[in-house]
Amino acid sequence: MPNYRYLSLFILPFMLSGPVWAADGDLDGPQILALAREAAGGDDWANAQTLMLSGRAVFYGPTGYKPRSIASDYRMWREFDPDRNIAHGADGKVRIIAKNDGKLIFEVGYDGETTWTEKGITPKAQADKFWASNFGFGIIRQAQQPGFVANRLPDDDIGGHAIYKVELVDPTGGKTQFGIDQQSYAIRTMGFRTPKGWHLRVYDDFVRLQKPRWLQSRHVTLYYDGKKSNEVFWEKTTVNQVIAPAIFRSPPP
Repeated sequence: MPNYRYLSLFILPFMLSGPVWAADGDLDGPQILALAREAAGGDDWANAQTLMLSGRAVFYGPTGYKPRSIASDYRMWREFDPDRNIAHGADGKVRIIAKNDGKLIFEVGYDGETTWTEKGITPKAQADKFWASNFGFGIIRQAQQPGFVANRLPDDDIGGHAIYKVELVDPTGGKTQFGIDQQSYAIRTMGFRTPKGWHLRVYDDFVRLQKPRWLQSRHVTLYYDGKKSNEVFWEKTTVNQVIAPAIFRSPPP
């Protein structure tokens, strides 16, 4: 497996040059997502095997306006499933740890079969509900595979950026809406219905890795039913580095 270590990042210009395809009014859903795929890194991005991100995060509670908790150390390890075909179910492997000043706030992991947290193994029904409210972005990598349908929706605007809206339907009928920047073709939004309500993510502050090609948002804001749930500020990105299997194993009781 290739072993690309963290490389220096270059700030994405305000407007990225994108491939010339057709007049904007003529672009359909599959064409827009193909442009987004190329802007994200093309084959390097679509076929990535692993991803590691680290930074910090802010979490908000169900009431009030002040942060519920702040994670000065927020990390994610991800092993992708190349055959993924369900948008909002657990796939591949993942582990997330949130700490503040060395003290654990929470952790959650999925080893390909079992979901666990710092409290122990999570029952499958509860785990399925959790992942259905969180997994969704990665399905865009499969958009060109058989059985997927991409429908263009009315254009929109997010944070002053004009975006194309495309609804991607997976082979099981799962729907995910993506907002694609009309200038750079960066993926700026992702939304889908969850057990917790309508989930929207907004991506900003993009940087680009060169080897492999990879476009990374350093600021991700998550909402449920219009209310901000948390913000993540990624500071380091590592793609395709081997991740030890032990990372995804649940800790001993």
